Amino acid sequence: MPVTASDVSRAAEILSRPVSLNSLTIPNRIVMAPMTRMFSPGGIPGDDVRSYYARRAAAGVGLIVTEGTYVGHESAGQSDRVPRFHGAEQLAGWAKVAADVHAAGGTIVPQLWHIGMVRNHGEQPYPEAPAMGPSGIRVDGTEGAGEAMTQRDLDDVVAAFAEAAAAAERIGFDGVELHGAHGYLIDQFLWARTNRRTDAYGGDPSARTRFATEIVAAVRAAVSPGFPVIFRFSQWKQEAYDARLAETPQELDAILAPLAAAGVDAFHASTRRYWLPEFEGSDLNLAGWTRKLTGKPTITVGSVGLDGDFLHAFTGRGAELGSLDNLLDRLERDEFDLVAVGRALLQDPEWAAKVLGGRIDELKAYDAAALKTLS
Repeated sequence: MPVTASDVSRAAEILSRPVSLNSLTIPNRIVMAPMTRMFSPGGIPGDDVRSYYARRAAAGVGLIVTEGTYVGHESAGQSDRVPRFHGAEQLAGWAKVAADVHAAGGTIVPQLWHIGMVRNHGEQPYPEAPAMGPSGIRVDGTEGAGEAMTQRDLDDVVAAFAEAAAAAERIGFDGVELHGAHGYLIDQFLWARTNRRTDAYGGDPSARTRFATEIVAAVRAAVSPGFPVIFRFSQWKQEAYDARLAETPQELDAILAPLAAAGVDAFHASTRRYWLPEFEGSDLNLAGWTRKLTGKPTITVGSVGLDGDFLHAFTGRGAELGSLDNLLDRLERDEFDLVAVGRALLQDPEWAAKVLGGRIDELKAYDAAALKTLS
């Protein structure tokens, strides 16, 4: 079906609508999804990182979620090129990033991250620390590859997330996102395959949320009441694309309700293809079910714009792909509130400006080479 001028105009109008997360007003519905870039030697974001984020803010991205940043615990991550959200030099670098994004008219939150049992993110380990998780089990089921966390470990990591969130507010960020997805530490507690604990942190779905809710509650207590706390989660894992935390809406509710009660302001529901329904008997995707169950704003994500031009992903040229009207209809009926865009924004920093300005015919086709540079 050809895309008409009215389709382009409707997309620009709907995506241009502002939305609020707690006390933060985001000028439009477009979010830059977090994407690991590894361009921060010593964990310090430099001028190139500042320019990278500010350029996309200047081009109209409403909310930027930074790449994952290590919290201040020795086991949080191993790469010397992934940014850290602790340390004087690192935080000074991030303060400049936030200032530049604000000067360009955007809003920005750091994604706070602990990789847990995952150990594949850097060629230069920093620091030398054992992998740890709920039960010392990797996402692929490998046992004995790390340590099961002690109560002291749990308490220290909770404190590290809270300290990072307090630092984010202090240096000028607009909120924080907690990375609870894709098989990293928080997600390892949520998933039965990697969480085999027999204490209060393991067991049924509600019990497996205890560690996550303690992090959320500590973060909420460490920042001001109006400071947004976003929680990113997923069913799938990096090494298990078919993994599921919940097989039914009821099981999903058991996971999300404690998190919402602990202080989550919005959920970022990560899927690989946003248009696929999450449970049988309903067309709602994961973000849609999350909003229905919790009443909280949600961000949907998954292959938006991945094929290069925005409309290619929604005009039926691929058998699985939904229509542009489908995405916009869902936004209009409040199935979800924001739409996160990832790799398309790496390829084309002007992606948001072109979509919001009705210049969709100018969008660039995605090329994986964009992953190799920071521009």
